[in-house]
Amino acid sequence: MACRISELVIEAADPERLAVFWGGVLGYVELGREDDGSIEIGPPDAGFGGLQPTLVLSPGSTPKAEQLRLHIDVNATDRDQDAELERLLALGARPADVGQTGEEDWHVLADPEGNEFCLLRTRLQPR
Repeated sequence: MACRISELVIEAADPERLAVFWGGVLGYVELGREDDGSIEIGPPDAGFGGLQPTLVLSPGSTPKAEQLRLHIDVNATDRDQDAELERLLALGARPADVGQTGEEDWHVLADPEGNEFCLLRTRLQPR
C-alpha cells in the first residue's frame, strides 16, 4: 500500500487572491471554505480525493523570507510553452530569479504572493 498526495496547503496573506490565481492557472474551482478563512480549490469534476491533489489556501501572516523548499511545477495542456507563459503572466504571475542560468527549458515564475513555481516545456494531456 502507498500514499497519494490529496492536498497541498499553502499559507497565504490573501487566500482569496491566491485561490483566484491558482484556480485560473489550474482550471480549479472552489470546493469549500472553512471558518478560519481557508479556501479549498480543486478539479471541477473530481474535487477532494480525486487523482489530482486539491490546494488549500490557508490564512497566515508570516511573510515569505526566502526561496521555498518545495515548489509546484506546471505544464501546459492545450498550448505551447510560450503561449502558456503569456497566459500565466496575464493571470498575475511574474518572472522570478532563483539563480537560473538562462539555458533552462523551463520558466521560473512567482505567484502574486511571491511563491515560486516552474512552467515546464512538455505539454501534457488534459485530465
